[in-house]
Amino acid sequence: MKAGVALALGLVVAPAVMADEFPTSDRVEYVLECMYRHGGAQALLYKCSCAIDNIAKQYSYDDYVAASTTTRSQGLPADQGGVFRDDAGNRQIATKYRKVQDDALRACGVVTR
Repeated sequence: MKAGVALALGLVVAPAVMADEFPTSDRVEYVLECMYRHGGAQALLYKCSCAIDNIAKQYSYDDYVAASTTTRSQGLPADQGGVFRDDAGNRQIATKYRKVQDDALRACGVVTR
């Protein structure tokens, strides 16, 4: 009986976040980095927030983490980034992520340098 009550309560008080939604902290991290990379102006807060919202429409959270990590890791020096640069699948993941990100930034009015 207690297990049934606990299960029922767990379903009632389960977090409202769906598995494919991006956690707020990750959205904030993206927005802050985006603002920094594009000059830091206050207006970028809204534009970069728009960009991550658009990216979130294209990727589940887990796929976003994998794609953004793969893309960033390609910039690691020498052997550290080799597996991310040399593997055709990883190159394809990074190419798609860069396109999705560039499209999102452009759609939201973020001027890339």
